[in-house]
Amino acid sequence: MDLPPTSPLPSLFVSHGSPLLAVEDSPTGRFLDRLGERLPRPRAIVVASAHFTHAHPTVTATPSPETIHDFGGFPEALYRIQYPASGAPGLADQVATTLRDAGFPVQVDGHHGLDHGVWVPLRRMYPDAGIPVIALSVDPSQTAEWHYRLGHALSPLRRQGVLVVGSGGFSHDLRALDWQHAHAAPYPWVTAFTDALRDRLLAGDIAGALDWTALPEAHRNHPTTEHLFPLYVALGAGGAGARGRLLHRDVEMGGLALDAFAFDAV
Repeated sequence: MDLPPTSPLPSLFVSHGSPLLAVEDSPTGRFLDRLGERLPRPRAIVVASAHFTHAHPTVTATPSPETIHDFGGFPEALYRIQYPASGAPGLADQVATTLRDAGFPVQVDGHHGLDHGVWVPLRRMYPDAGIPVIALSVDPSQTAEWHYRLGHALSPLRRQGVLVVGSGGFSHDLRALDWQHAHAAPYPWVTAFTDALRDRLLAGDIAGALDWTALPEAHRNHPTTEHLFPLYVALGAGGAGARGRLLHRDVEMGGLALDAFAFDAV
């Protein structure tokens, strides 16, 4: 996919929360409803998703990707939702070449569909499903710095009308959530971590943000890393000297921080 240069889009990090975000009224859902309208319409979208993990960086090249309902225990209506965006095999090949040139052992998957980390936020942002989408895997066995370099290699795509999105969670310990109270006050240990990481992102302190394990209550907020590492793909895709711009913040069930950021050089 050979796209002409244009004013660069920012890269984005969005927290996708529960799959019910696709249908329920909530502050984060309403934010995502407006977000697509606030951006120039992209020609294609690359989403690094917490729910697409692989030992080698993998990009999807499925021409018509299926909508994957990779969750359980939710209302039946959620499993009937389809997000019929087309794929972008040409862009997938371009992404693979770019990442290989940067030293990553990339593979292209011509069959994988769109998991809920991809389609849930995109369904709110672009409900017409009219923009081609490819997914990029993350690797929980790697580091924040590795994912930052992965995203940084993709930063030139932003000048070609491609929106690079990291979809994960600003905090993500499902075992600690107050499932009975959606609007429970944030736990102090969530605030301690998210305040510290947010401050570093807004200040453009990339080194401090990458050193996330040194932040207060880091492993309590992210006992596993698959929902955190899409943040660093987005941060890297913002380019050299990128600074975060806070687009949205909310906390559900006491412990599910739903911050969203745009990244670009300012």
